[in-house]
Amino acid sequence: MSDLIAVTGATGGLGGRIARRLAQSGARQRLVVRDLSRVPRIEGAETVQASYEDPAAFAAALDGAGVLMLISATEHPDRVALHTAAVDAAVAAGVPRIVYTSFLGAGPECTFTFGQDHWHTERHIEETGVGFTFLRDSLYLDFLADMVGDDGVIRGPAGDGRFAPVARDDVAAVAATILQDPHAHESATYDLTGPDLLTMTEVASVLSSVRGSQVTFENETLDEAYASRAKYDAPDWAVAGWVTSYAAIGAGELDAATDHVMKVTGHPPMTLAQVLQA
Repeated sequence: MSDLIAVTGATGGLGGRIARRLAQSGARQRLVVRDLSRVPRIEGAETVQASYEDPAAFAAALDGAGVLMLISATEHPDRVALHTAAVDAAVAAGVPRIVYTSFLGAGPECTFTFGQDHWHTERHIEETGVGFTFLRDSLYLDFLADMVGDDGVIRGPAGDGRFAPVARDDVAAVAATILQDPHAHESATYDLTGPDLLTMTEVASVLSSVRGSQVTFENETLDEAYASRAKYDAPDWAVAGWVTSYAAIGAGELDAATDHVMKVTGHPPMTLAQVLQA
């Protein structure tokens, strides 16, 4: 099998982290990006321009790759179609294995609407017969500070639900390890979480301590959550994704803390305080 690793999303926060870790290990990689002007400087990496929307160009970009790191597309009204096109292009190019970033608890009827997209993508990858590994990430620790409003309040219908958000650095470490030995992780699904189960009230407390200013959590009903986000004038599908990420916590669907980061990388996952301090 070719040792060439194709990495998508290298201009983003997760793909870039994966590419840098692969470079540090001396892995041979090709960065497949939509915009060449935004490609990070990664020593030794090839770069090629292609997008999920252009299957012919995407397939050509994967020529000779032994494994594809498929970073899920940015939020989109028909993200499943984008993922399906990318997977089919990879199969057409003869890529034998795909590592895909999915979501914890992905399912056809999960509360988090974007989690449904991930489930459909997983099923399509399986149906092609290609080798695969699924990384089912919890919500990202890195984004929790962005949930705080200008008034120091996190608002959403999370109630007292618990979740164990994971650092993107830990997801990148898992991905880089798997990509360099994909056969050892074939057909595996890893639920990637942080070490601590937290409520949103507890998240607010940690944020307060690290930031040195008060952060609080205000629980909302679903109706209140949709109403409070109306000011952004965003598409309905996007608002539904924002709101249901909180609702999934409240429903207990993200109430899991696993040892999968440790299992794959050999080191424990980062805590919220560590991510904020970093």
